[in-house]
Amino acid sequence: MKRPGGHGHAGASEPASARSAPLGDPLGDVIVDAIQVQAGQRFASRRASFEREVAGARPRSAPDDVLRLCHVAKSFGALVALRDINLHLRAGEALGLIGENASGKSTLLKIVAGFHSPDAGQLVVRGTPVDLKGVGHARSLGIDCVYQDLALIDELSVWQNISLSRETVHQRLPLLARRRMRAVARDALDDLGVRVDSVDVSVAHLSRGQRQAIALARSIHSASDILLLDEPIAALGAKEAATMMSVLARLRERSPISIIFVAHVFGHVLEVCDRVNLIENGCIALDKPTSDTSIQELTDVLLRGL
Repeated sequence: MKRPGGHGHAGASEPASARSAPLGDPLGDVIVDAIQVQAGQRFASRRASFEREVAGARPRSAPDDVLRLCHVAKSFGALVALRDINLHLRAGEALGLIGENASGKSTLLKIVAGFHSPDAGQLVVRGTPVDLKGVGHARSLGIDCVYQDLALIDELSVWQNISLSRETVHQRLPLLARRRMRAVARDALDDLGVRVDSVDVSVAHLSRGQRQAIALARSIHSASDILLLDEPIAALGAKEAATMMSVLARLRERSPISIIFVAHVFGHVLEVCDRVNLIENGCIALDKPTSDTSIQELTDVLLRGL
């Protein structure tokens, strides 16, 4: 059926716009203009929304930052782990770091811990740009990491693991101060509220939650004030996870330590952290105070990128 004033169906070789709105058809021109305006409005709206999200996700520095990562990138061959990371951590703050598996969370922590060197970008520790030479260098700056594998030696006792690579020796004789290290280990565990019958027992006989707490106590014993926790609750059961959350809460109450906390359970992040960052496509895609977000929003943002 022809429109009034129309010229019949367009030929097969004509473009779709010509078929739907023939030249010289006033009604067709109005329809095409309306579609273009509507599409333009939708595009402008989406672009404005995207720009607001990007602006909100770009971490801002603060005067009391103890750590900043500026445009940090890392690749392993053809695999790009981190594309352009901009992140900051304030004194006494707990920052939650979330993202899909293989999104680069562990790689980021290993760069801050001195285990990996970035391909590009800059680390700034307490206002001073640094080029970390290794894990020992990072520890000398007060940065320590509790890895997923805990890095404990099953055959060694609790106090030996806590003092590992941090041994105390007598001043006059080059001998290990074993009694002093036992006392330090017991004090470190008591400060965190961790119940272990004896610091002389080998860690092989302890539960996963106790082992996790020992790895945490070791980092605190080394006088670290920037603590990196790589999924400390991932392998724990519900009861041990609740205990570890209590340990972290106690740690924050008793110490002005700054923490980056990697986790998959958003509820844990909201409970223990002040702010949350989401890594997506090798960049920080979200940066929000935990008081301004929710499990539902974090889930929606994560799913949006899949």
